[in-house]
Amino acid sequence: MKDKPKFDGYAAQYDEWFMKNEHLFTSELRLFKKVLGDITGKRLLSVGCGSGLFESFIDCRNIEGIEPSRDMGQIAEKRGVNVIQYGTIEEADLPENAYDIIYFNGSSSYMEDLTPVYEKSLRALKTGGKLILLDVPKESAFGFMYLLGKSLDTYNHEFLQGVMPELPYPLALASSGVWHSTEEKITVLKDLGAKNFRYYQTLIRNPMYTNEEPEEVMEGYKSGGYVAIIAEK
Repeated sequence: MKDKPKFDGYAAQYDEWFMKNEHLFTSELRLFKKVLGDITGKRLLSVGCGSGLFESFIDCRNIEGIEPSRDMGQIAEKRGVNVIQYGTIEEADLPENAYDIIYFNGSSSYMEDLTPVYEKSLRALKTGGKLILLDVPKESAFGFMYLLGKSLDTYNHEFLQGVMPELPYPLALASSGVWHSTEEKITVLKDLGAKNFRYYQTLIRNPMYTNEEPEEVMEGYKSGGYVAIIAEK
């Protein structure tokens, strides 16, 4: 029997968490918009588009999506994303040299082996097209928090008392993540021949204070709790 997609049954909880952490969401949305740039007339693919929450804040008429969770994908479709595959990117038959931008907004953290996934994505990009990876880095404060919660199987532990944000990411979703470091993803992309790297980040503050007010996007990747890698084919 095929495993149930990790986010099935959690679509409402996922969106609700972002809406309750509205300043954190605004910070991440700023990064999302920054790295996508002007998408007018471009063909985009969102790998693991989820509920299309981020896409609902931009013009997503030219955005196609791949999403394993039917619960999430159906919401994304209502928000305007053209979901072309209910399944994983490994299962998808992508055309070569077809897309201007392919992006993974948080979805790399739920994939074990990044090499075949990024390799397939690069093949599907036009020459000069952009592969964009947005993620919580494993080495960040948020990454450590999620890994510790996953290891302890709870956020309600003496080790975490007094250091947790008021509304942490749902443990069931954090625990199902794989979590990769930024350096790991950069290495995979370089080995695959990607070039012209750029990096942006947000959520610089300690997780306890991240939701107090929205943060601006900064260049680099060594301080942020949410980091974007932009690489070209």
